[in-house]
Amino acid sequence: MQSRWGSFIEATVNIVIGYVTAIAAQIVIFPMFGLYASHTQHLLIGLCFTAVSLVRSYLVRRFFNKIKSLQVTHG
Repeated sequence: MQSRWGSFIEATVNIVIGYVTAIAAQIVIFPMFGLYASHTQHLLIGLCFTAVSLVRSYLVRRFFNKIKSLQVTHG
């Protein structure tokens, strides 16, 4: 079973990669929809979504680890 710290590290690496990808995507995709943002705004928008994604990813990982531990102890 993965430790809480291991879950946090994995989620963080995943989110950092996602953040960089999202910023690049925003810079390309936003103008296609008539949305224009400064680089600072792109970074801040990405940071907001990254924070939400980090919490979501961590909680999902912990949820599945909990299910797995219950199956091991009761299965």
